[in-house]
Amino acid sequence: MPPLVRPLPADYPSIRQHLDALEDTLTGASNRDPPLPGSPLKFRRYNPKIRRLGLDWPSTAMTMVGRKRLHNFRKLVERVIRGNVPGDIIETGVWRGGASIMARAVLDAWQAGDRKVIVADSFEGLPPPSPGQWPADEASDLHTYGELAVSLEQVQANFERFGLLDEQVVFLKGWFRDTMSKVESNRLAIIRLDGDMYESTIDPLVHLYDRLSKGGWVIVDDYGVIPACKQAVHDFFEMKGIRPRLRAIDGIGVFFRKA
Repeated sequence: MPPLVRPLPADYPSIRQHLDALEDTLTGASNRDPPLPGSPLKFRRYNPKIRRLGLDWPSTAMTMVGRKRLHNFRKLVERVIRGNVPGDIIETGVWRGGASIMARAVLDAWQAGDRKVIVADSFEGLPPPSPGQWPADEASDLHTYGELAVSLEQVQANFERFGLLDEQVVFLKGWFRDTMSKVESNRLAIIRLDGDMYESTIDPLVHLYDRLSKGGWVIVDDYGVIPACKQAVHDFFEMKGIRPRLRAIDGIGVFFRKA
């Protein structure tokens, strides 16, 4: 791990308590938010173990990534701040915006006003598969789930609910094949990939990885549960001729550092 240059602030216990409470709220743990009845994952009641691992789709909570993956994102945002790793933070695939809200909350808590959180999504759900171009996506039916389509206006309202909708949040609407080349940030500190499909994983990697600062991090949310996502990651490694160390988060998500 790179050295941490910036010390913990004197009020860090209060910061930690605030962000812990936010994790509970964003994941729906604080109100035991039940799963969506229409989701393909057949859980009917709130289960804290299931929610920690992000194995259900919450009814009203802001994120489905689960407590462990949300905490990982939070700690990596803190790490790039403390390690002075330059660049903005981007999440590709945001659903209701909860993980990006956490990233913005960390910047706020640490008074890191020089970074932006880029919130990239179609805000219309997932794209239909293009098996001619991306054979690994041929069997994907994720585009048929209306529960995965959350409008830009709703995500913005979710940021506003926490007082975090400001000039440090940039929204990028559209399919990744069209938008990733339009990301304005020249430097990134964290790339969080949550596009599920091969196409929605490879496109951000191809367009964004070269902008990732040395010592920056890539998080792949669905690596352990969607084979097409995992294949996209390893195809990209082969394309770039790199073999980074993959670190497990919870048996589903992984992350790695750019050397």
